[in-house]
Amino acid sequence: MLPLRDVNPSRRVPVVTITFIAINILVFLYQQTLSEEEQYALALVPFQVTHRFNLDVALTFFSSMFMHANLLHIGGNMLYLWIFGDNVEDAMGHVRYILFYLLSGVAAALSQILVTPNTRIPMIGASGAIAGVLGGYLLLYPNARILSMVIMFYFIRLVEVPAYILLGLWFILQFFTGFASFGTAGETGGVAVFAHIGGFVFGLLTVKLFTLGRRRRPPGPPSYEVIRPWGEDAWWRDL
Repeated sequence: MLPLRDVNPSRRVPVVTITFIAINILVFLYQQTLSEEEQYALALVPFQVTHRFNLDVALTFFSSMFMHANLLHIGGNMLYLWIFGDNVEDAMGHVRYILFYLLSGVAAALSQILVTPNTRIPMIGASGAIAGVLGGYLLLYPNARILSMVIMFYFIRLVEVPAYILLGLWFILQFFTGFASFGTAGETGGVAVFAHIGGFVFGLLTVKLFTLGRRRRPPGPPSYEVIRPWGEDAWWRDL
């Protein structure tokens, strides 16, 4: 199930979300000019955190957060950030949202390091920080409608599902994938699933702190008319 957009307009231009997306793209382009050794120096390596921690290693918590492995990696991350980031930024305000995003990324990285403290495989990507945004969105807008593409063999359907269904399924997938790989997660490359889990849980637990004192607008009505073949109470919409 691939989300395409949410039916939840924000009240103001999400300048921080747009800036984060721009920085990620610029850093990815810059990466293409670097050697593997230079990229490794900017990535977060769990072994260095647990055995050789210093200021340079501490800075990789943030530099690695804006690096990506390939076009698919950055494309998927930026899609999720664009869909869900604007409303979380709207609920928090720009400055709080910056702090929330960066701390989500740090919490995500620490979660992966806790599970794989001795691996020398570098960690890169905005996924952990974005997972925090997803956790925050789930708690703030559980019933917001997400237009998603469902691919089943040769059939492609567009459906509108509540955020709690889409993001709940996403987290369940991460959870079972992570614990299925427990014990071998640090031995091979691939997806740092425990970073996703840690970032998401951090978002769930802290989003209310970052929205204290701010008035939150409920999700707006759909921006287009949809026929619901199964009645007005159906939880999904088939387009």
